[in-house]
Amino acid sequence: MSLLHNITAGQPKKLIKPVLYTTLANLMAIAPFALLVGGARLIFEPFVHPGAPLDVTGLWWVCGGMAAALIVLFFCEVPAYRAQFRGAYETAAEGRAQLAEHLRKLSLGYLNRRDPGDLANMMMGDFTLVEHGISHLVPQMLGALVMPVLALAGLSILDWRMAAAMFAAFPVAVVLVLLTSRIQRKLGANHMRAKIDAANRLQEYLNGIRVIKAYNITGERFVRLEQSFKELMRHSIRIEGLLGPIVLSAIALVRAGLTLMVIVGVHLLLGGKLEVMTLVTFLLIGTRIFDPLTTALVNYAEFRYHEQAGERIVQLLKEPGMTGSELPPEEHDVELRQVTFGYNEQSTLKNISVRMPAGSFTALVGPSGSGKSTILRLAARFYDPGEGKVLLGGQDMRSMDPEALLRKVSMVFQDVYLFQDTIGNNIRFGRSGATQQQVEEAARLACCHEFIMKLPQGYDTMVGEGGSTLSGGEKQRISIARAILKNAPIVLLDEATASLDPENEVEIQRAIDHLVQGRTVIVIAHRLKTIKNADNIIVLDNGRVVEQGRHHDLLKREGLYARLWNLQQQTRGWSISS
Repeated sequence: MSLLHNITAGQPKKLIKPVLYTTLANLMAIAPFALLVGGARLIFEPFVHPGAPLDVTGLWWVCGGMAAALIVLFFCEVPAYRAQFRGAYETAAEGRAQLAEHLRKLSLGYLNRRDPGDLANMMMGDFTLVEHGISHLVPQMLGALVMPVLALAGLSILDWRMAAAMFAAFPVAVVLVLLTSRIQRKLGANHMRAKIDAANRLQEYLNGIRVIKAYNITGERFVRLEQSFKELMRHSIRIEGLLGPIVLSAIALVRAGLTLMVIVGVHLLLGGKLEVMTLVTFLLIGTRIFDPLTTALVNYAEFRYHEQAGERIVQLLKEPGMTGSELPPEEHDVELRQVTFGYNEQSTLKNISVRMPAGSFTALVGPSGSGKSTILRLAARFYDPGEGKVLLGGQDMRSMDPEALLRKVSMVFQDVYLFQDTIGNNIRFGRSGATQQQVEEAARLACCHEFIMKLPQGYDTMVGEGGSTLSGGEKQRISIARAILKNAPIVLLDEATASLDPENEVEIQRAIDHLVQGRTVIVIAHRLKTIKNADNIIVLDNGRVVEQGRHHDLLKREGLYARLWNLQQQTRGWSISS
């Protein structure tokens, strides 16, 4: 059962209809063959018993029965075919949606540990294998087993000695294939890893193609890509080279049953212990019965490879998401209490305790790697702390429903990502169901309505993947419009004005002023002049709070904040000298 559970990506019920229809179709497929054997017996009867008349009426009944059986078979195979493929595509479509929803509920800590290429391959490649397994492999293997089992039962009644001889080698062949299951799993896992690595290298190569062309890079990156392709080739050859001879040996054993049956049959016939017509019947059936069995053996190795793909999906779906069921409180003060947190066992925050009162403007300042972005991510509950608590309104965020909590938070990232959709829909992601008037009002407050209206289709203009058709400042303002439309009481800004030209910085600063009014605001800013009016400035260094207070108070202390401020004042007059 675990095999079926895995190959259906945890949805074995999807096999019920395909299996029922396919079983019925396979049962009906036996009828014409059984009638053919009966007709052959009627034809050979005068030769076996000289003087016996040819049963013409019986032959006509056989022909009519075969015609009727073929018609019934057709009407059985059509729904079986539909059930197989409909079940396969429904399973994959529903499974992909379920997996995408599950990924959204997982913590960023877990997602950062996973290879994005691996997750993408699981979403598309592994589910494609699941589709193929349900639509082709399971029905074929089922059909390959149903007919021989029924034939064995019928032939055993006719003559158990001949039936035993015919199927004597089949158990040995099955055991041989099953003994290689562990090797199959290991080789399949290695092949899958090689395939994922090749896909990642190709994605890296395509993402960096502009840099490769600009710097005429023809060495290391291409060599790594070529090596990954060769490694995939080696694993493909290895899996076929090792499993091929085993499967062929098993097929040879199965087919040896036909030879053994002929030897036993001739021996029994010469000894007067077997009728000629019984031998003829076994010969007719024997020539057809082994093809389905060999098909099953060939498909088994592929079945196990597809099962591994389904197992990977099932394991990811079992990964626990972020927990919590309580609704967030109406108070919107944020507090980190004795929080220690790190990535990959390296502490980024060390016993931090800070509080951001409701409705206040708090700025996070410090050198790169000091822990600013980590505090922002903890405040949005992208992560849960390893030690200590992150509180909202005095309550531990871990007790809160993640979906309800995120509705309380708007976040503007430094690296803005826009979806490949219209500009209007990208803003509307802030509030599902927002009217066009509400979208445009948010865009006006974010200082982006004017440039949107100058575009060919205005708000219906499509943007490229990631917003590639817009400038950095334009993307940032659309992101702020999205946050304004969401109208959340807590606003997190991750260096929103970094790396922008002066004109865009002024526009974005105006947009941010509209966004933060009356809200709890936590902002990371490298340009210290933008946070001079903050209610509280928290200065971080090496994962610890070294200072906090207002701008003028921190300057008087002549500590880290004052040094950073003075450095920025000095660089204002910097220029490139020739």
